Amino acid sequence: MSAGMLDLYLSSASHRLNAIMRVLTIISTIFIPLTFVTGLYGMNFVVDTASPWAMPLTHCRYGYPAVVAFMALEAGLMLWFFRRKRWL
Repeated sequence: MSAGMLDLYLSSASHRLNAIMRVLTIISTIFIPLTFVTGLYGMNFVVDTASPWAMPLTHCRYGYPAVVAFMALEAGLMLWFFRRKRWL
């Protein structure tokens, strides 16, 4: 009888741990691409429009809001996808 109770407790603890790990994985999945974009645009660039390697949106008037809107859209799409799959 005590072995059965121990198995039930360990199963319950394992289920709670899996639920917590799922939430932490979803949070990191959302924030890793946002961190990449922020790190990329946080670097110092010389604005040279003649170079083919010039960073886009650094010389645009609405470059910063465009990047922030892109990041919000990306996070929103990920949240929508996770809710659609019933992972959240």
